[in-house]
Amino acid sequence: MAVRACGLIIYRRLQSPPSSKVADGIEYLLLQTSYGTHHWTPPKGHVDPGEDDLQTAFRETQEEAGLQASQLTLIEGYKKELHYPVRGKPKTVIYWLAEMKDCNTEVKLSEEHQAFQWLKLEDACKFAEYEDMQAMLKEVHQFLSSKE
Repeated sequence: MAVRACGLIIYRRLQSPPSSKVADGIEYLLLQTSYGTHHWTPPKGHVDPGEDDLQTAFRETQEEAGLQASQLTLIEGYKKELHYPVRGKPKTVIYWLAEMKDCNTEVKLSEEHQAFQWLKLEDACKFAEYEDMQAMLKEVHQFLSSKE
């Protein structure tokens, strides 16, 4: 059976000058793992018994980034499943999209991560080494741009 994990793609909107597109002021939160290859990823983790997928995404976000569900707004209409092998076993990760209510809220990392960055799309794609993660970030950005 595939390993199942869930997480949130978290973004914030910076105050942008009136002349610019709103999408230009969007930054995405990526966390750098303190294990393995120190890759960058949105907060995510394995589903615990008795938990539904969305509960897992919020719990993991709280554990890994110190962000409470009450500090985030879940964005309707976006949910993405990624499928890839980890150590030879299939893994499914489901992501939802959430916006920070206050873009100055402090991120508090757990021991699982050693750093975090708020990144514009182009930089977020550079940090996220995996093609499916890069494609998802671009898709999210397009989704947010189309809602304006």
